Amino acid sequence: MKADNSRKILEFLLSTGMISVACTSPYFISKIIKHILKRKSHKLFDEKKFTCAFNYLRKKELIKIEKDGYDVQIMLTEKGKEKARKYQIDNLEIEKPKIWDGKWRIIIFDILDKQRIKRDAFRKKLKELGFYSLQKSVWAHPFDCKKEIKFLREFFGLDKKQIEILLVEKIENDSVVKKMQEVYKI
Repeated sequence: MKADNSRKILEFLLSTGMISVACTSPYFISKIIKHILKRKSHKLFDEKKFTCAFNYLRKKELIKIEKDGYDVQIMLTEKGKEKARKYQIDNLEIEKPKIWDGKWRIIIFDILDKQRIKRDAFRKKLKELGFYSLQKSVWAHPFDCKKEIKFLREFFGLDKKQIEILLVEKIENDSVVKKMQEVYKI
């Protein structure tokens, strides 16, 4: 449970940048927990477990807590940002619309051999996201995925020259199209 609470704290801080709370309050931890949980629907939470998670994150140097006058600011360290981004990539999903627009999103990439680890990790993530391999460096998906590909591009430190997104109305090989339509149920 500590890992789950730590993850929630890191993800929240990555999305907000920082938490600032008046430290004169006797309900310091409660206020922080309410900030973190306000977007999620949690019926029960254990304040003691969240306190342990905060202490764990501080000890591991994933967050830093600084006093600014009467306020306390809690923010991610660089190490914490990296860890939080890994959680984001684990949660990445492509939303399936109710009605398919009939267009294919083709991802082509040319990642140098000296960046093989990034290339292999990128290819693995495409597979996890449900992309279909047309060739080793050419993958297709029927749904809008620009936001997810942009995130992956940034996460892996790659640019638009290395990863491109094409919007295609027709793929010549009908057997591939039929197979993909079966896979995606469109």
